[in-house]
Amino acid sequence: MATATFRFHHELNDFLAPDRRGREFAVACPDGATAKHMIEALGIPHTEVAALQVNGRDAGFDQRLEDGDRVEIHPANGSVLPNHRLRGPITQPPRFVADAHLGGLARLMRMAGFDTLYDNGYADDRIEAIAVQESRIVLSRDRELLKRRAILHGCFPHAIDPPGQFREVRARFGLAPLARPFTRCLACNAPLRDIDKRQVLDHLPASVRAHQQAFRICDACRRVYWQGSHWRHMHDLLATLLAT
Repeated sequence: MATATFRFHHELNDFLAPDRRGREFAVACPDGATAKHMIEALGIPHTEVAALQVNGRDAGFDQRLEDGDRVEIHPANGSVLPNHRLRGPITQPPRFVADAHLGGLARLMRMAGFDTLYDNGYADDRIEAIAVQESRIVLSRDRELLKRRAILHGCFPHAIDPPGQFREVRARFGLAPLARPFTRCLACNAPLRDIDKRQVLDHLPASVRAHQQAFRICDACRRVYWQGSHWRHMHDLLATLLAT
């Protein structure tokens, strides 16, 4: 059995036991163990790793570890350039699928115009299948889900609150320049389109008929949107989240 030394950087330490954070530590590795196997055995999903070096040289997840190897692991937070030996580039524009516990984040992502699938009934197998079939980035705080080999791109938001989670995802994937606020349905994720007021009069409260002139509709679920007081609140929230 080989023994390798590991050093995790920045927020990857949050996944480790307290006595292993911020320092090198040695771990016994089963014969033939790969870098991916050991990194995930220590609690870090592979989706959270941007680059790794073994004995000072860039390495892939499939590198087998030998006795005396020194492994350094860097987070996917933009602090280092990603090593595309670990995974292919992200499909552009990026598309997402959020797990059942991130409904608040999914709503903010849609509000900002990002294609984000979400259903609180999605099982892990379903999320994995969607990610593979549609080249989507998985948003989840479920480490075991993000460890699945078939999931190439994912993000574990460390924040508990949806605004904090949104900031993490925005920063990690460089989303601010790609935002197209209020172009997707908050309920079902489908694109919105402009529609003439006369075509939606029957769907509008009397106060809205009197004071609003511009409308958008979702062709998938038929929800109608307009710039009421709630819109101003969402607009201001998004402006803050995309800037800070």
